[in-house]
Amino acid sequence: MITLLGRFFIQKTRDAFYAMGFFYLTLKESVFFLKRKQVGFRVLVMQILFTGVEALFIIAIISVALGVVIIIQGISLLPRFGQGSLIYTILITVITRELGPLLTALIIIARSGTAMATETGNMVVSHEIEAYISVGINPISYLVVPRFLGVTISLLLLNLYFNIFGLIGSFAVTQLIKAISFKEYFGNLLSQLSPEDIFSSLLKSLVFGVIISTVSMFHGFRAQYASTEIPQIVIKAVTQSFIYCIVANAIITLAYYI
Repeated sequence: MITLLGRFFIQKTRDAFYAMGFFYLTLKESVFFLKRKQVGFRVLVMQILFTGVEALFIIAIISVALGVVIIIQGISLLPRFGQGSLIYTILITVITRELGPLLTALIIIARSGTAMATETGNMVVSHEIEAYISVGINPISYLVVPRFLGVTISLLLLNLYFNIFGLIGSFAVTQLIKAISFKEYFGNLLSQLSPEDIFSSLLKSLVFGVIISTVSMFHGFRAQYASTEIPQIVIKAVTQSFIYCIVANAIITLAYYI
């Protein structure tokens, strides 16, 4: 029993050091990306198109639906307790500061995280990574860094997009159900929106993008022998990305209130 626990601890410690080394190399190569943009610029553009542009529709649907639910429930329940104006604080808290960045991250994990882990794992199993190395191409520079930057940039922009549709699009839809004055809505909304809310939202999306891209690519490179390993790798990448994003969200939120 002690031996098994010791092996487990050693393995997890080794994995942690490998992950830190992988992240360090990714950051290091990212610094020189602009100088070597001809190497992975096309990969970066394709990653932004896949992660960002192709996710616009689903992000819009979810953000508008969330905003509509909050507004309808708020204007129906809060006035009964004499707290009608609290709806604007709830909108800012839920959409901008909390669920906006987190829901966007979960969508990107489900779409791009799984795709990156699967693609990279298949490249390792089919010896494509060895082929890159044999001709002098650094896989970190060519494969990891463009995806790392692409996912992070896309998540940052998608979060802003989520906020726009959540706060403005939901208002337009709500007008079909219960009319709210445009001046009253946006005046109260802007009065409740602080620079700290915007900074917290952008910081979360930036951290989530780094987590998702790094974890997905790291697990993709851990494939070894057969394509049957790929589903297990993808499950681990998705699970850990979920956990790390939720933990990071809790830490940033906690720091906001301290």
